[in-house]
Amino acid sequence: MPDGTHRAPSPHDTGRHDTYDHLISLLDSASVDYRLIDHDPEGATEAVCALRGHPAREAAKCIVLRVKVDRRTTRHVLSVVPGDRRVDLDAVRALFAARYVGFSDPGTAERLARAVPGTVLPFSFDPDLELVADPDVVARPKLYFNAARLDRSLLVSGADYERLAKPRVERIATPASV
Repeated sequence: MPDGTHRAPSPHDTGRHDTYDHLISLLDSASVDYRLIDHDPEGATEAVCALRGHPAREAAKCIVLRVKVDRRTTRHVLSVVPGDRRVDLDAVRALFAARYVGFSDPGTAERLARAVPGTVLPFSFDPDLELVADPDVVARPKLYFNAARLDRSLLVSGADYERLAKPRVERIATPASV
C-alpha cells in the first residue's frame, strides 16, 4: 500500500537521522504491505492516534529504557506496548533480573533509537538497543506508529511487524492508569 510519492524533507523531519529511509527500504525489500499516513506534526500517542483516526490500542508506543543489571552492567531496551497501555517497569526488571529499570535520558534514547522523541520506531537498528514487544502489539491486525518523523506514520500488521523486527515478545504492558 505505499503511496509511491516522495517529497522533499519537511521541517518536521528529524534531519539528523536516516531512520525513515532505512525503514522504508526494509519494508520494501521484505515486500511488507504497509500504508503511509501524512498528518500534522505530533509525537504524543493519544494526539497522533486522533489525527490518524484510530483507537490508541492499535498504536505502538515505543519507550527506550535503561536497565541496570548490576553495578557495572547497563543495558538499553526499546519497549513496545499498545498505545493505550504503559510499560510495566517491574515486569521489565524481572525479565532482565535487573536491580533498576527507568526511562533512558533523551540524548541516549535518540542516539540508540536513531530518532527524536515522539518518532521512535518499534524497530531497533542499533545492536546496543534490545527490542522487547508486548504480545498484544504483535497480535494487532493493524499497528500504527510514527515513521521516525512527526508528520508521517505507518500502518502494518502486527504479524508483519513481528516477522520483520524480530522482537523478544514478553508481557511488559500494564493498564495506563486507574
